[in-house]
Amino acid sequence: MGPTSPEQTPGDGANAGYDTDVGEVSTVARPLRGPLRLAVFWIGVVTAGVHIYLNTFGTMAELRFAALHFGLFGLLCALLYPLYPARTRKGQAAVLGVDVALGLLCLGTVAYLFLYEDAFYDRGMAFDTADWIAAGLALLLAMEFARRSSGWLIPILVALSLSYAIWWGPWVDGVFHFSGLSAEVMMMRTYFTGDGLFGPIARISYSYVAMFIIFGAFLVRSGAGDFIIDLARCAAGRLLGGPGLVAVFGSGLMGSISGSAVANTMSTGVITIPLMKRAGYPPRFAAGVEAAASTGGQIMPPIMGAGAFIMANYTLVPYVDIVALSVLPAIIYFLSVGAFVRVEAIRQGLTAQAPEDGKSFKQVMKEGWHFLLPIAVLIALLVQGFTPTYAAGISMAAVVVASWLSKNRMGPRAILEALAEGARIAATMAILLVAVGVVVAVIATTGVGNTFSLMINDWAGGQLWVLLVLVAIASLVLGMGLPVTAAYAVLAPLSAPALNDLMMADHIVQAIAAGDVPQQMAMTVGMLLPDLSGTLGQPMPLAEAERVWAQVSALPGDFTSGFADQLVDPVTVSMTLLAAHLIIFWLSQDSNVTPPVCLTAFAAGAIAGTRPMPTGFMAWKVAKGLYIVPVLFAYTPLVTGSWAEQIEVFAFACLGVYAFAGTFQGCLESRLHWWERIATGGAALLLLWPHGTLAIHLSGAALLGVLIALSWRRKARG
Repeated sequence: MGPTSPEQTPGDGANAGYDTDVGEVSTVARPLRGPLRLAVFWIGVVTAGVHIYLNTFGTMAELRFAALHFGLFGLLCALLYPLYPARTRKGQAAVLGVDVALGLLCLGTVAYLFLYEDAFYDRGMAFDTADWIAAGLALLLAMEFARRSSGWLIPILVALSLSYAIWWGPWVDGVFHFSGLSAEVMMMRTYFTGDGLFGPIARISYSYVAMFIIFGAFLVRSGAGDFIIDLARCAAGRLLGGPGLVAVFGSGLMGSISGSAVANTMSTGVITIPLMKRAGYPPRFAAGVEAAASTGGQIMPPIMGAGAFIMANYTLVPYVDIVALSVLPAIIYFLSVGAFVRVEAIRQGLTAQAPEDGKSFKQVMKEGWHFLLPIAVLIALLVQGFTPTYAAGISMAAVVVASWLSKNRMGPRAILEALAEGARIAATMAILLVAVGVVVAVIATTGVGNTFSLMINDWAGGQLWVLLVLVAIASLVLGMGLPVTAAYAVLAPLSAPALNDLMMADHIVQAIAAGDVPQQMAMTVGMLLPDLSGTLGQPMPLAEAERVWAQVSALPGDFTSGFADQLVDPVTVSMTLLAAHLIIFWLSQDSNVTPPVCLTAFAAGAIAGTRPMPTGFMAWKVAKGLYIVPVLFAYTPLVTGSWAEQIEVFAFACLGVYAFAGTFQGCLESRLHWWERIATGGAALLLLWPHGTLAIHLSGAALLGVLIALSWRRKARG
């Protein structure tokens, strides 16, 4: 029997079950009951079905698909999030009537684009009254639905961006002066072209983001979440600090599927936090571990949340390559959280315990091995070169087929429920990304991105570490009002060029120091800068190479870029740009666990029964890998180097994050004396030191080994 009654549809509200990273922004969802619940269910089914068909088998012009994406999800947002929370039943009915009208009006703007796009171009792209009305309504509705679901920040950014391009840009002096565009041109670009509402960000939303969110909903509906928790208990439950390691392992796997830190916390935290508390962990620490582990889900391959798809669009690096290069950094992060778990277990005097359910690995795999099949199908299709959207569509079918091997067989009703839940989860992110597309388009059109990049580069004074701090602050501020994916989408065009320039400068300096400058280029530079004649092309100290590059980089831009092209191979150039974006992507996650606005930590605190702000500070401490790994991206060949270089960085970084956790907690295999704690901090710095030589890293490893041996000896003596 299909879902023909409200009682058969899943969840109690718009945010029931899993949510995408829009969950990081507090919203007021409308309770869904009766006919409204049934309407939302079937609209969700249709919306998800349309996206799966068009992304997998069908075809439609990109502009029209993006507009249809906006219209369908706009209707869902209108029904899920009320105009305002009315208190009386009469007021609620009136608000619902307005919201239904606005949702239909959103579909109307899409219908207008479908019907009159050709006529608009036939009359030479001259706006008439109907064009103004349709474009204006589409823009206002996108801003309004973004406000309802994610707060005021996105509508304010959209309004500021458009008003800058149209009105107050010409009045701004200095580097941000912009001569301005007419309102008609901006509205045309916003509505009728693939640059604004229906531009590249919307295309990412209707393809990658929507498809993988729906895929995640299928996995959750099939029961894969329970299997992941059981697998985590089996793999880590018997180890010292097992319940905490279950949280790390399980939340990492679940987060990659759900793409949401808050939803991940609410789903796995209700299991892992009580487990940790019963094992003897302090409640605040248990909540902090769950928040930190859940945040890491969005940097965990193979899916990595929506940001990875936007990154592929920005960098032109294939999504599969981004996923492959993100494996080692993600492991470093989760090992850093796991190190805090183990060290705290020792500090609290906890002992290893068998999992409460007593299931063996063989039993868990026997009951749930089929849940791995859809993931295997997804990875295999991606590796074979199929598009991510096609791979996601086929993998949804694989989820259904795999479920037939379990007790939780997915029939027509379950498939419809998965479709409806996937669409409902994706609705807010879809509207958010459509609206963000206007901001990104203005940044590109006005050149603000390049200007801002030059400005923060100037503030940093050419120092990469200063620029990293500035980007971290900017990402934290943006993250207070935006989901992490939106924060990354806005910040990347502004900050990535500056990061890329300074990181490229580092490669160039190393090439100059090695004497790798071609003779022809060395002669050209010698003619332009006589004091460097005979210097280039010869090995020199790094400090001297930095002085030489400072002089060369002052030459005209075209010459400088040509200089860089000849000294750095194309693969390194591409990987350096990717590393710059990975830095921003990782730093964008910190708002989940960094006070004062850290809703992931607040959600974990609510489960653990701890105060929000102290829980936030605990999560911030445990999630320090979010800051360590971006430093490795910037200063080491963790992304840009060969596999051997990446493995070397990875190995020392794993030891370094363990020493880092020991320093923070004052404990390794036993509690540390004050001088041992300082020495452990020194070992962490040596192991993680940027541009550290092998000798420096080996020194750090040796020092850490001595400290662990002393700690073990003290533990053995009791």
